[in-house]
Amino acid sequence: MSIRVMLVDDQMLLRTGFRMVLAAQPDMEVVAEAGDGAEAIEVLRSAAVDVVLMDVRMPKLDGVEATRRICAEPDAPKVLILTTFDLDEYAFSGLKAGASGFMLKDVPPGELLAAIRSVHSGDAVVAPSTTRRLLDRFSPLLPSTGKETQAVNSALGRLTDREREVMLLVAQGLSNGEIAARLVLSEATVKTHVGRILTKLNLRDRVQVVVLAYESGLVRAGGGGGLAAG
Repeated sequence: MSIRVMLVDDQMLLRTGFRMVLAAQPDMEVVAEAGDGAEAIEVLRSAAVDVVLMDVRMPKLDGVEATRRICAEPDAPKVLILTTFDLDEYAFSGLKAGASGFMLKDVPPGELLAAIRSVHSGDAVVAPSTTRRLLDRFSPLLPSTGKETQAVNSALGRLTDREREVMLLVAQGLSNGEIAARLVLSEATVKTHVGRILTKLNLRDRVQVVVLAYESGLVRAGGGGGLAAG
């Protein structure tokens, strides 16, 4: 069954380019398009979509707020934020809003296609190094409220010591294989720990683990981190 993709961008030329790339794939089809976030939400009411490629800066309703509203719906499609990289703060906000990752608009076609397939399968697609740069630069601009911080700390308290250790390494951008080597565990065991972390913290994917770790202070801007007290 083909991956049903929706293109959301106010630049028709970009949508045309993306459509041509996706149309050449046997496992993908563009089933809907929109020129802004408000139109995207309206179109999604009647269109069956698996993955939304979402621009961030658009008229009427930007991609961040559109992502937040889309991801709040039951059985929502996955959202992949597209950014020009000089708007990293929007990409960060998009991740907080529920997006499964972000890519640069000038990404090579092969990487874009791989990202769509990964998002569709439930994975996050943000490269760890890019995630760290993004969060190091913009997390100070997005402080949590006191109530949010208290809720985060309460959630972290439900993790075991090993799960907190794994979460710290995930937040620092390590893959399951790298975490397994660092902690002398099997990769399957690490995958199990990551799954439990996502379940206990009610998170969608590894990207949201990174965001939560930064907001809670488990990992600090600049790439440092430590196991905070429970």
